[in-house]
Amino acid sequence: MGSDSAARLKKSRKKVCKLLGVPEDNFYFTSSGTTANNTAIFGAYEKLRRRGNRIVTTAIEHPSVSEPISKLEKSGVEVVRLSPDKYGRINEDELCESINADTILVSVMAVNNEVGSVLPVNAIRQAVKRAGSPAIIHSDCVQALGKIPVNPRTVDADLITVSGHKIHALKGVGGLYIKTNNLIKPYILGGGQEKTMHSGTEATPAIFSFGAAAEQAMDIKKHYDYVKLLKSEFQAGIEDLSCVTVNSPDDAIPYIINISIAGLPSQPIVNFMNSKGICISAGSACKTGHRSPVLTAMGLAPDIIDSAVRISFSRYNTMEDVHLLIDAVRDAAQKYGKK
Repeated sequence: MGSDSAARLKKSRKKVCKLLGVPEDNFYFTSSGTTANNTAIFGAYEKLRRRGNRIVTTAIEHPSVSEPISKLEKSGVEVVRLSPDKYGRINEDELCESINADTILVSVMAVNNEVGSVLPVNAIRQAVKRAGSPAIIHSDCVQALGKIPVNPRTVDADLITVSGHKIHALKGVGGLYIKTNNLIKPYILGGGQEKTMHSGTEATPAIFSFGAAAEQAMDIKKHYDYVKLLKSEFQAGIEDLSCVTVNSPDDAIPYIINISIAGLPSQPIVNFMNSKGICISAGSACKTGHRSPVLTAMGLAPDIIDSAVRISFSRYNTMEDVHLLIDAVRDAAQKYGKK
């Protein structure tokens, strides 16, 4: 049974690596996107701590990136956090100018998890070279995998983090692409699984589901175009509602849209939608109950932030689902929205 499980794990790795476009020897399963991000950040720091003391990142990273970096900052590391514009977009020139010869890590997500903005990760490599920096480039691609092309060519990063459940696998599995051997030091120590890069017994059922999900997600353009139609239909259905604000930029990926209904706090909106069988989240599903640091960094007004919700579309949604969503948003806006 153990041999059979090991063989299936190998097949699953092959499927995920095919979707990610990376060699199997350079990909390591983790227990989540969070542990992959922590491994990337602490592992890169430990590898290069004697070669510099600056980390460049953004003010809109996922907590599994921002909190490890904040911990390093408390220990004396200089951290540069780039602020977004009001649509969650990071200025490419500012990003490049912030990288100097003392920079040892640049961590910038590919797609923001709350508003869907696409960040200029591809600009980092040349900036690192121009600065004569030893920096390792890390990109949290959890919201990008299976939605836009993610591979070492489209996302020119040394470390790429992904997560299974974002492409419909079971929860409890993530992954980390590492460009070369010995690029970073292991962070999670123990039994030596995943070639010592992420010790701990592998969650084989979740890994098998990750492989199956990766296989189903291969036709990225077809799924993207379909979801784009769903999102366009939704936006057309709510555009006349004066109390509804769209917080996502026009060029955000279609899988995510962040909206606010003036006068109605986030949680009541979530509860109202839930009563109609519609599942949405109040900001990031990973950190509810707090004012969104992403929307705050975007400079949005407190009342907009406090009424913001994130709606996620999937290739499994139907146009009927979208029309139900439109009706529910219109109903909430007309009953409770602030004119």
